[in-house]
Amino acid sequence: MKVLMINKFFYIKGGSETYYFTLKTLLEQLGHQVIFFSMKDPHNYPSPYQAYFVEGVDYNGKSSIPEQLKMASRIIYSKEAMRKLDALIAETKPDIAHLHIFQHQMSPSILAVLKKHRIPIVYTAHDLKMLCPNYKMLNRTGVCERCKGHHYYHCVQYRCIKDSMMKSMICMLEGYLHLWLKSYDAIDAIITPSRFYYDQFLSAGIEPKRLHYLPNAMLDMQNEEVCTQNEEVCQANIHTLGTYYLYLGRISSEKGILTMIQGMQDTGATLYIAGTGPQENEIKTYLAEQKITNVTLLGFKQQPELQKIVLHAKAVIIPSEWYENSPYSGIEALSLGRIMIGAKIGGIPELIQEGENGYLFPPGDAEAMRDCILNLEHRTADERYHMQVSSRRLFETKFTQQIHYDAIETIYRNLSRQKERDN
Repeated sequence: MKVLMINKFFYIKGGSETYYFTLKTLLEQLGHQVIFFSMKDPHNYPSPYQAYFVEGVDYNGKSSIPEQLKMASRIIYSKEAMRKLDALIAETKPDIAHLHIFQHQMSPSILAVLKKHRIPIVYTAHDLKMLCPNYKMLNRTGVCERCKGHHYYHCVQYRCIKDSMMKSMICMLEGYLHLWLKSYDAIDAIITPSRFYYDQFLSAGIEPKRLHYLPNAMLDMQNEEVCTQNEEVCQANIHTLGTYYLYLGRISSEKGILTMIQGMQDTGATLYIAGTGPQENEIKTYLAEQKITNVTLLGFKQQPELQKIVLHAKAVIIPSEWYENSPYSGIEALSLGRIMIGAKIGGIPELIQEGENGYLFPPGDAEAMRDCILNLEHRTADERYHMQVSSRRLFETKFTQQIHYDAIETIYRNLSRQKERDN
């Protein structure tokens, strides 16, 4: 089967790209041909289809008024993306399209091109963009669901896009235009990696027949140090593994980084932060001003170094304060048998069985997070071992590549058969 994979970034920028390339590898290993459509960028991996990629754009940089207007039109309706996608489809003739994050740089206008060519469309909802113009359901007032049900004017009212009236208005217009065009109606199957997102889409009026709950997967990593392979190996390593707590991911305000740092104070424990992001300088300043010495920023890390860092963590912390989906960092931690500590919000609780493989705390509550750390610190080595085993077991029951591929193939095949019947 020829699978057209669409994502605006063609390099590892975050969890959604990690999944994107994981799925690409998995499909190719199982004999499918994968065709790519993305945006040009100096960080991109090589691709035989890069001539068809849309021109790169940075919406966060400084620009003139004419440039801003041009970018605004591209966000709302990109004719370039439509033209190039049409040419790519004519050249490669894919059987199915699988979309990931495509809004803004390519815009929902590309859905009309796919529909014109009668290509079945699968969309993995890595965020809430279909329901919320700023994709996070989070603004300066906190968690917000006001736009759900197509009430996009709230985006302007609360300046939800980077606290900018102009950017918020652009995204509001984008939402209303594609509501009027019924662009998203072209999507045949919407995959939600968390039950929480499934319920969000369902409550927003998306038809149940279009929704599919399917947890993200990762290529299973075989590592002789993974404690869950057998009890003898784990008991031998339990006293050497797990010397620090770890956060891995984007450093931005919605991720709850400051709450996590505050919760680590007075615990006597060490925290490593692996990642980069817009809040990085603020975090560095805070650490210096507060003279905090038990928190270290490691910067951006890639595999295989990142795997080793995760493997030697006592626990992985996910302190998000927005509707996190199914964070890939958490799935990686489960695959390596790591204990989890996470905020009780979004899809995070689906990765943590309270008291079995970790602990949950209310989002934004540093004291409650500190209690989780202290609880774990008082656990015996044997108790921690059993928590590690529980994490690995949870991974094996929900997140393996075989489970994921079987479900993806079923969705692909069903849509292909439906297309044949319609023709």
